[in-house]
Amino acid sequence: MFEWLSNMENTKPLALVIFFISYVGIVWYVVANRKRSQRLESYKNIPFQEDDALKTQDKVEKNG
Repeated sequence: MFEWLSNMENTKPLALVIFFISYVGIVWYVVANRKRSQRLESYKNIPFQEDDALKTQDKVEKNG
């Protein structure tokens, strides 16, 4: 078994299969459940929400 894995001609296709299965699993995890998909989609706006909150806080501090 280890001798078979030590040969690069065998290891590259095995790694390709492992990475492909991992990729398909991640995509399936994200897309399969609609609630999870909507929740993950809402996370994309988090950095912008923090920027808006900081701008509002700066305006309040300057005015008050």
